[in-house]
Amino acid sequence: MNGDDTTREGPRCLVTGATGYIGGRLVPELLAAGYRVRCLARSPGKLRDHSWAGDAEIVRGDVTDDVSTGAALRDVDVAYYLVHALGTGKDFEETDRRAATVFARQARAAGVRRIVYLGGLTPAGVPERDLSPHLRSRAEVGRVLLASGVPTTVLRAAVILGSGSASFEMLRYLTERLPVMVTPSWVHTRIQPVAVRDVLRALVGSAGMPSEVSRAFDIGGPEVLTYRDMMLRYARIAGLPRRLVLPVPVLTPGLSSHWVGLVTPVPASIARPLAESLRHEVVCHEHDIARYVPDPPGHPLGFDEAVRLALQRVREARVDTRWSSASVPGAPSDPLPTDPDWAGGSLYTDEREITVAASPEALWRVIEGIGGKNGWYSFPLAWSVRGLLDRLVGGVGLRRGRRDAQRLRAGDSLDFWRVEEIDRGRLLRLRAEMRLPGLAWLEMYAGTDQAGRTRYRQRALFHPHGLLGQAYWWGVSPFHALVFGGMARNIARAAARTPSAPEPAPAR
Repeated sequence: MNGDDTTREGPRCLVTGATGYIGGRLVPELLAAGYRVRCLARSPGKLRDHSWAGDAEIVRGDVTDDVSTGAALRDVDVAYYLVHALGTGKDFEETDRRAATVFARQARAAGVRRIVYLGGLTPAGVPERDLSPHLRSRAEVGRVLLASGVPTTVLRAAVILGSGSASFEMLRYLTERLPVMVTPSWVHTRIQPVAVRDVLRALVGSAGMPSEVSRAFDIGGPEVLTYRDMMLRYARIAGLPRRLVLPVPVLTPGLSSHWVGLVTPVPASIARPLAESLRHEVVCHEHDIARYVPDPPGHPLGFDEAVRLALQRVREARVDTRWSSASVPGAPSDPLPTDPDWAGGSLYTDEREITVAASPEALWRVIEGIGGKNGWYSFPLAWSVRGLLDRLVGGVGLRRGRRDAQRLRAGDSLDFWRVEEIDRGRLLRLRAEMRLPGLAWLEMYAGTDQAGRTRYRQRALFHPHGLLGQAYWWGVSPFHALVFGGMARNIARAAARTPSAPEPAPAR
């Protein structure tokens, strides 16, 4: 499970929080820049599915423990501190303080050349005691690390724009689920968001700062927006109808944080502290980081471009499952195996699995022969009615059929589906091209279980588009047992009646 960086050259970096949003995306960036990387994780097994796991050294440990932290920091040049206790309970400030103190002490003892920490942007002129607990803790951790005696770079960011970022997910869900929003007064708070690509660029560049530099830097995008501005622009970029935002001053930060926790699937232990922090204006007061990490052309990214990148390919990429070949993330906007389930927007599923009294080859012949004249093996008339409804609203319906009665190829049209991926003999993934308020896929899988029995697995997925998409899923879900359940059973029965291989041609 552990990678080995001994064959690499260059300075060694320790990344804490590699299972988190930023840490998991920072590791491949450091590797690409020529650094050797060691990851400290309490649960190293969570990192095994990352594409870079074989190129990094992974060690078990906890930043609140002197022994494991000291061992992880041995022979390290640059140490990235990317952990925080937000979401672990009401005592998270004390946990953050203790962990930062341990890390600072052990980094100095190990002779680490530099500490790099990603914290939160705080408002100017506001006493630390008056900040929200979340921002107060982030500021305190920065002070502890700066006082370590090790040259330290503290990067202070506000809302990070990237799929998987808790702040971005909160913005996404609020905007997508509520076409009319009765909101707290903090929707008028000024914020300077920053794209995750620019955050990662600053983090990697900070590793090479001169030893005499030890200070905090504000990092942000080129625009200062209110939270209302961000919601309206997100809706436009995502193709949603214009949102109506009605601020209500009587909603206190505490009440509004409960409201955010209720509306979004972001865990309340995370959503509430973030919402409470929105009462503070967080705007950069300097851009000194550019002296040491120059901005390339086109950077920092603006809000619209950052959101487009955050939405790009994420919906499709989230469909990759344990049944199919996982895609290798190639950009910070791509989802990672360690991203939480609530990241990337809502994804609803209907899963079926059944034992089949036939060989996997016979089952696959039924799967690959689906659609067209063979139909969809579901409740009588169910797909025909769905096809008729699709045509009534301007869709293609079932009239396209299939091009080849025997074989399917990636890109083939199949009634109102499109073959998105085919792993012949194993997996067929279809993408819906019917008129829907969202994106939909259907996966069919032929395989065996540990006992050698043939198993059919079927999964329908739906990524809703706005409130109408949410309503659509819950409106049709009562019929899933009839449609998708019947489909799985009928495919299994058809496979049991199907020979494993075609009959040989008669001799002439």
